[in-house]
Amino acid sequence: MNETTIARPGYGQDHQVLQVVGACPHDCPDTCSMVTTVSSGLAIKVGGNPAHPQTDGVLCHKVSRYQERTYHRDRVLYPLKRVGPKGAGQFETISWDQALTEIAQQLGEVATHHGPQAILPYSYGGTLGLVQSESMAERFFNRLGASALDRTICAQAGAEGLVYTLGDKVGMRVEEFANSQLILIWGSNSITSNLHFWRYAQEAKRKGAKLICIDPRKTETADKCHVHLALLPGTDAALALGLMGELIRNNWLDHDYLARYTLGWDEMRAMALAWTAERTAAVCGLDVDAVKALAHAYGQCYVNGTAAAIRLNYGMQRTKGGSNAVRAVLSLPALIGAWRHAAGGVLLSSSGTLKPRMSALQRPDLAAGPRRVINMSTIGKALQEKGDERFGPPVKALVVYNSNPVAVAPQSGQVVQGFARDDLFTVVLEHFLTDTTDYADIVLPATTQLEHWDIHKSYGHTDVLLNRPAIAPLGECKSNTEIFRLLAHAMGLDSAPYQEVFASSDLDLCKLAVEGLVNFDLLMVQGFAHLSFPQAPFANGGFPTPSGKCEFYSERLLQQGLPPLPIYVANYEAPGSDPRYPLCMISPPARNFMNSTFANIESLLEKEGEPYAEINPQDAKARGIAEGDIVRLYNDRGSYWCRAKITDRARAGVVNALGIWWTKMTLGGTGVNHLTSQNLTDMGRAAVFYDCLIEIERVDEIVSSSVSASVQQ
Repeated sequence: MNETTIARPGYGQDHQVLQVVGACPHDCPDTCSMVTTVSSGLAIKVGGNPAHPQTDGVLCHKVSRYQERTYHRDRVLYPLKRVGPKGAGQFETISWDQALTEIAQQLGEVATHHGPQAILPYSYGGTLGLVQSESMAERFFNRLGASALDRTICAQAGAEGLVYTLGDKVGMRVEEFANSQLILIWGSNSITSNLHFWRYAQEAKRKGAKLICIDPRKTETADKCHVHLALLPGTDAALALGLMGELIRNNWLDHDYLARYTLGWDEMRAMALAWTAERTAAVCGLDVDAVKALAHAYGQCYVNGTAAAIRLNYGMQRTKGGSNAVRAVLSLPALIGAWRHAAGGVLLSSSGTLKPRMSALQRPDLAAGPRRVINMSTIGKALQEKGDERFGPPVKALVVYNSNPVAVAPQSGQVVQGFARDDLFTVVLEHFLTDTTDYADIVLPATTQLEHWDIHKSYGHTDVLLNRPAIAPLGECKSNTEIFRLLAHAMGLDSAPYQEVFASSDLDLCKLAVEGLVNFDLLMVQGFAHLSFPQAPFANGGFPTPSGKCEFYSERLLQQGLPPLPIYVANYEAPGSDPRYPLCMISPPARNFMNSTFANIESLLEKEGEPYAEINPQDAKARGIAEGDIVRLYNDRGSYWCRAKITDRARAGVVNALGIWWTKMTLGGTGVNHLTSQNLTDMGRAAVFYDCLIEIERVDEIVSSSVSASVQQ
């Protein structure tokens, strides 16, 4: 796409028809380049950029509805102030001046009486843009001296597994999967959550590659693979160690690669040999022959000199042993020398390929001292804290942006109790009135991706993308960056000598993020730029670890008192550990949603239908549950009502409760996260959404949500 087709300021007024190059902002590895067609100032079409090789002109069916989302009749266009009780979602429209004055006054009073660390930001992946996520926002909170948020909820366990094994968030190039002869798709429903990788997998399949899906659920991706292994949730490390044991016993090993480019092979070998196919199968809930066949397929790639690749995703790390599981799977390619091939190795995240200038963007130097850190995965507990020497001051004010914590945070019942506190002042920057805004004191209207500048890196490929505003902000919507500039001014935080800190324009911030790293002029011309990255990055070692090798054995972990080798860690709520709750529950995203994003878009709601849980026929029969029945999923933490879908997509003993529906759209006014816990992973302090035991029953009536919410612990 050449420069003449890119919109300039003016947003297509005077009947001009322009095409504006942008970037998808959502939490997906694909990070697509978008093209918005604008006529007379209105966005009339949003599509994939055909000039961007990774996007290839195609958007997923969710983001292709972005025009519908931007112009949705329920879009919040003006500042709102709560006029009813918390949770009722009753608001009146106010001016920006009134909103900013009230927020500044409330935050100022909290800072004066309780200290600035009684103020907490809460944000995550509503946009993955470097500018609209944590640039001006972090400058504001650093200057204010507020508590900091430990952003762990999605990927931190896997990220630490990467860092302690491969050295960084790096892996093979995604386009090379097209040339692989064996692809293990592990913990990923690629058709729904990594569409453009799936294109490469399909290309490899047409060339004769074998595709194997490893996932507790029989996903849409599993339907299209040659083999599906439906292991029990949280047993991925056991399967990886069992594969290692089989590779060793059959001598399907690249001894030269192991000797040259790995650290701790002798220790890893001894541990892996303890994992027989029989032991592995018993732990994982698989057939012994299936474990052996998987090891044979993987090992034969070494024997035949062909490329074996693993596409790993973050679903598998949402259990107690999630980080160790990632470490175990990441170790596999080194055993067979898969890294020698450009089309071999493993990819979980490529985001470490670019190191944006985060300190320059966020300015941690503005903080007068260390900021207290509160884990977003335990926000329910944090909001119950009364304040003491250990915790510090109680949280008295929340500023929420790019997130919907009442729906997405674990153990929602306790989260709701925290947000419902009368002594908690809550500001939410949003596009719609979500579950979280229902508990807000002030709601501020934020821009969508079509209305602001941003810059994006990817965790699924190695390109950098620029997002241009295609249309003027609707109503009185403002970008996150502008809102935090205005708040800084209202609170006097931009006084001398800090004027320049909050004066940077969004375009200046985009340039600053990648200064010296990519050609920004090229980004301005075509909207994307390729990063330089080797075709076979670790063919000769050179891992970004302290040793330069793939570290089976990590001295850094040992120094922290953690297991230096990847081990199998059983779930907190392992199958059979509590007879009251005999079923495991996982809650992957519904095909037409992205976590809670898009859950209110009519065309997608029409496709998705209504909230449901997939139940294996064997489990349904034992409980007298039929297709379409209303069922209650429950445990000690809460209840969730939905429809029963009887299907072999759920393996026996596991219920798939697809999410994340806004609770105001569910049958009983609760969500699937009323059942999940605030336990944390072995490393990374991350959430364990898929480490959850429940029971399920058919019901004739639904207990009111007010009753169910009141009993959450």
